[in-house]
Amino acid sequence: MANDEHLALLRQESAAWNEWLARNPDIRPDLSNADLSNADLSEADLSNANLNHASLHFTNLFQADLSNANLNHASLHFTNLSKANLTGANLSNASLLGANLSNASLTGANLRFANLTLANLTGANLSAANVSGAFLIQTIFGTVDLTATKGLNECRHVGPSVIDFHTLSSSRGLPLSFLRGCGVPNNLMEYLPSLRGEAIRFYSCFISYSARDQIFADRLHADLQNKGVRCWFAPHDLPIGAKTWDAIDEAIRLREKLLVILSRASIASDWVEDEVNKAYAEERSRKEVVLFPVRIDNAVMSTDEPWTVKLRDQRNIGDFRQWRKPAEYQKSLERLLRDLKASKASGAG
Repeated sequence: MANDEHLALLRQESAAWNEWLARNPDIRPDLSNADLSNADLSEADLSNANLNHASLHFTNLFQADLSNANLNHASLHFTNLSKANLTGANLSNASLLGANLSNASLTGANLRFANLTLANLTGANLSAANVSGAFLIQTIFGTVDLTATKGLNECRHVGPSVIDFHTLSSSRGLPLSFLRGCGVPNNLMEYLPSLRGEAIRFYSCFISYSARDQIFADRLHADLQNKGVRCWFAPHDLPIGAKTWDAIDEAIRLREKLLVILSRASIASDWVEDEVNKAYAEERSRKEVVLFPVRIDNAVMSTDEPWTVKLRDQRNIGDFRQWRKPAEYQKSLERLLRDLKASKASGAG
């Protein structure tokens, strides 16, 4: 429970509180479980304070110093934390529903499993902040560089959030799962490198596979996108209402490469065979290599299917047979990325 003396002093005014702390630098304020709702604590020095389970609803913490404070399980609904210093603060499991964190410093802050519903993070510094497991819906990521933010791929998206052009253009390596969770459309994700003024380093790809290999296809698709490879594959990217074959036919034509996942299931798929034949036709038309085969089992090396025999005889086939082993999968992925590097910037896709 909160120290009664500390609580009484804080409820006076920030200037008096700050003077008292300056005279007692060894004291770590204990405000745990305190109800400080609606209080005006602007510019208050709450660094290193224990605010565990504290209630700070509608509290004014404008420019307050909360560096290294313990706000574990604290409730900060619609709290004004604009320009507050939360460097190194522990906000794990805190509820920041509707909180204003604009231009706040959250460098190294622990926001694991925090509720950031409707929170405004415009201009906030989230460098090295950990948002793993944080709950997001209508959270505002405006003018924020998320390059060094930790745990973005583990956020829990209850609904879409707001992420602006500046954030998209300045943040490097944003996980595909985070972008999708925020509601960023696939066609925009494809062009993020060009939004950031980067040359497109990889060929764009259409991924052909059997639905029975969905787990591997999903993983490969996500990892390639996160590495900057612009990918298209059904079912995620197939427009609702589109004529399936017409949409796939157009997708293959617009992408520079067709990456076919070879397995016992895909070899038995008429769809995959048709897509491979389409890639051969594109190669004849473009007079360049379009087809990139990879295998996840040994079926292609022993089958008598004419189209796979042709493929086996004419192409070097990437090996992902050990894809369930993380280290082996990474090796295979790096080899594939090396081969998908474009020799010059491409505008296709």
